[in-house]
Amino acid sequence: MSARFEGQVLLITGAAQGIGRRVAERAAGEGARLLLVDRADLVHEVAASLAPQTEVHAITADLEQPAGAQRAAEAAQRYFGRIDVLVNNVGGTIWTKPYEHYSVDEIEAEIRRSLFPTLWCCHAVLPCMLAQGKGAIVNVSSIATRGINRAPYGAAKGGVNALTACLAFENAERGIRVNAVAPGGTEAPPRRVPRNTNTLGEQDRIWYQQIVDQTVQSSLMKRYGTLDEQASAILFLASDEASYITGSVLPVGGGDQG
Repeated sequence: MSARFEGQVLLITGAAQGIGRRVAERAAGEGARLLLVDRADLVHEVAASLAPQTEVHAITADLEQPAGAQRAAEAAQRYFGRIDVLVNNVGGTIWTKPYEHYSVDEIEAEIRRSLFPTLWCCHAVLPCMLAQGKGAIVNVSSIATRGINRAPYGAAKGGVNALTACLAFENAERGIRVNAVAPGGTEAPPRRVPRNTNTLGEQDRIWYQQIVDQTVQSSLMKRYGTLDEQASAILFLASDEASYITGSVLPVGGGDQG
C-alpha cells in the first residue's frame, strides 16, 4: 500500500461519517497521523477503529463557530506539533426545495453549515502552516453550485470555491497549496446523524427526488460516485503528487463540471 503520508499530520473535519470518514480510513492506510474533528460523538468510534493502524486523536467541536476551529487547530498542534494537511469536509445541504420556499433562518443555517466551517478552519490552521513554511489545504465543495433545489447550499459552496482561489493566490509563494474538490452525487451509508431531523412530507420527497434525478442526468456517466472515488481525489490533492497544483477546483461528478 502507498505511503504518501508517512509521518504527516492530517486534520480532517466532518470525519464521523461519509466522505470524511473514508478519507480518514484511506489516509491511515497511507501512513498519516490523524486529528479527526466532528460535532458528532461518532468521531471517537472512527478514531478507535483506526488506532491499530496509526496515531489518531479525535475531538468534538462546532466548526460553525471560530472557537471550535481554533480548538481543533490547537489540538492538532498539542498532539503532534504540526499540521501538514487540512481537509475541510464539513457541509451538506440541510433542506432541498426551490429557493422561494426557504425561510430566512433556513438560508442562514445553510450558509453557516457549508461555508463557515471552511472559513474558520482555514483561518485557524494557516498560521501553523505558514510557520512551518509548508502545508496543503483541500476544501470540499460541490457540483451543486449549478443545480436545483439547493440554492443556499450552492451559494455556500460557491464561497468555498472563491476562498480556495483567494487563499491559493495569497499563499502559493509561502509554501501553502490550496485546492478543492467538487463532489457530485455520492453513494454512502445512511447517515447515523441526519442533517435534517424533521420528518419529510410528500412534497419534500418530490423535491429531493428532483435533485437525485438532476444529479444523475447531469453526470456523463449517469451514476452516483463512490466514497472511494471522492476520497481518492481529495488525497491526491493533499499529497505531494499534486505539488504543482494550487488554486484548482476539481469536479468529481462523472463528467458534471458543476
